Amino acid sequence: MTTALSPADAHPYLRAATAGIRHHARSLSASAPGPTDRVQLDVLHGHLTALHRLLDQLAETTRPPHPAAGRHLATAHARLWQATAAVHDAFHLLPPAPNSSAETECRPERLPEGPPVLTVCQRHLAAGHAIRRKTTPSDLNTPLHRPTSAS
Repeated sequence: MTTALSPADAHPYLRAATAGIRHHARSLSASAPGPTDRVQLDVLHGHLTALHRLLDQLAETTRPPHPAAGRHLATAHARLWQATAAVHDAFHLLPPAPNSSAETECRPERLPEGPPVLTVCQRHLAAGHAIRRKTTPSDLNTPLHRPTSAS
């Protein structure tokens, strides 16, 4: 016997992840910590790439029965990639931990045997490969809302 899930129970893992991010954002604003560090950006990048995969799957399954909604989800997928790329770039602009002697330059040719700090780069390259299979460079550089001319 199966029972219908209520909308609140339909996606428990996604709701839990969202609650975790909200909690982290509230704790950051309440405690007024120092500047963001690489560890925070690495974790945030992990969340963004997971959300990127989820949005890609939603766009693919929504597009056939609802093309317009699928196109909007595909656009959101591309914009999320832009945010993910910006977080990756910010990660590399932050200084490494004081006791870290690891190389921090993003060098894809050395990633399989590279230092563990570069897992953010491995994740980013995998997500980049996925977005480039479905999106053109011009789509990635297009603003979300194009200005319309007033007639």
